Amino acid sequence: MSVANEVHTGAIPAAQPSRAAPKPVPLWMRPRFYRYGFLALILIVWELVGPLVNPIFFSYPSKIALAFYELTVVTGELQHYMVESLLILFYGLGFAILVGVPLAILMARFRPVDWLWFGIYMEAKVIVVFLFCVFPVLINTYQSVRECDKNMLEVARSFRSSEWRMWRDVLFPFALPYIAAGIRLAIGRGLVGVVIAEFYTTISGLGYMITRYAHIFDMDKTFVPIILLMFLGVSLTSMLKWVERRIAPWSHANR
Repeated sequence: MSVANEVHTGAIPAAQPSRAAPKPVPLWMRPRFYRYGFLALILIVWELVGPLVNPIFFSYPSKIALAFYELTVVTGELQHYMVESLLILFYGLGFAILVGVPLAILMARFRPVDWLWFGIYMEAKVIVVFLFCVFPVLINTYQSVRECDKNMLEVARSFRSSEWRMWRDVLFPFALPYIAAGIRLAIGRGLVGVVIAEFYTTISGLGYMITRYAHIFDMDKTFVPIILLMFLGVSLTSMLKWVERRIAPWSHANR
């Protein structure tokens, strides 16, 4: 029977069998199972071993949770000091990005521009955070611009692109994933800079909380800002990865 006869007689060819749905991966074969399972095991062991250690030198999760409740709900000082530390981090990191990215591009594109001297009058702890943050951003951006694909630059020159258009259409999109990686490194170093600056320069922030409670051997409250700093580092880095996937999707296309 021809195709035309099938159409006239209303014959319908048999449907192709649908592709079988992929089998679900068992829980014990997923990486997250081992990741979070190992974390839970550490917390359980910590909770069991912690009470056996002198509380002057150590603490354990349940007591840290009670101290966290006291510092957040009862006294509210954790939020107060956390906001101060985050402001220092964002000021220092933002200034490092504003200075580091353009300076690195200039250094990579124009050899005579090897260094610049900035006379600034800012709070001491912001300058400390800036110095911790600027070099990862500066080095990553500089290296990415220096390693930009020469063929892409030649194509841009063949279309008579100006230097500004070359920066906007070639150099900056190529360097954006490297800049994001530099900022991720700068976040971790910036948090370290925040704590160090607050250790020695001020009587506020999470670093001050750590030294204050450590000096009176209140280890439960000493661990609260330390764990909060760890959480902030992971959260800010994850948030930056999410932003990078939105503004530079081409950097994840082949992953």
